[in-house]
Amino acid sequence: MYSLVITTKSIALKDVSTLVSWLSQLIATPSLSREEEQTAALIEGWLQDGGLSPQRHGNNVWVASPHNQAGLPTVLLNSHHDTVKPNAGYTRDPFAPAVDDGKLYGLGSNDAGGCLMCLLATFLHFVEQPLAGVNLVFAASAEEEISGKGGMEALFPQLPNIDVAIVGEPTLGQLAVAEKGLMVIDAVAPGRSGHAAREEGDNALYRALDDIAWLRQFEFPQQSAWLGKVKATATIIQAGSQHNVVPAECTFTLDVRTTDASSNQEVLGILQKHMHSTLTPR
Repeated sequence: MYSLVITTKSIALKDVSTLVSWLSQLIATPSLSREEEQTAALIEGWLQDGGLSPQRHGNNVWVASPHNQAGLPTVLLNSHHDTVKPNAGYTRDPFAPAVDDGKLYGLGSNDAGGCLMCLLATFLHFVEQPLAGVNLVFAASAEEEISGKGGMEALFPQLPNIDVAIVGEPTLGQLAVAEKGLMVIDAVAPGRSGHAAREEGDNALYRALDDIAWLRQFEFPQQSAWLGKVKATATIIQAGSQHNVVPAECTFTLDVRTTDASSNQEVLGILQKHMHSTLTPR
């Protein structure tokens, strides 16, 4: 068991204006998932300017402290630099960083640019003033917003063995010690085609809606002390191609957030037992 205590009083962090400048550059540089080349280059450059030798794996950037020693536990400081696409609800230009009332606005400023800058500042501080007893690795990862295979999944084999990770995400300032798992399920409700004007066919859309209606009222019996209940939500549905044809097939997608109280396979089994559609986890 390792114990690592770092308090804000022990860290004289990098000049805040520098961090705001760096984060502003990230905001102004579009970095949608799988399109993070330019922000990766920015982060790589900042580390090089600090006298370090960062490594690039795809659009992931990582660096180990030059003070790391064999035999010590390794702490990973990680957050991501990709963003989701801006939505129509934005009232500001998402790529125009602006400070207003002490807050920096822009796409990715909160998720997860602010976290990334804090972890980068912490890493650089302990490069200048080594932290005894542990090794440090900093990683700015890609494709987090889409759970892409080119993100941490691709980066982990490149890293030294990690004992503890501090992952930066917006959690309202509260330390998060557990996280729900994710299982995405592709569902297919079968039917039989027919003409909409006649009493024929077996409407696959109705079959899918029956399953979704059941899902809306169902509560999984297992409950986690840390994470609460498993949550399953229908998020996408598609059926038919003509207004006058009864659809022979309806496909829909389930977003399932699992907990430590049951495995993904157990949750899938419960859904398959009660739903008539064919369920296939990705």
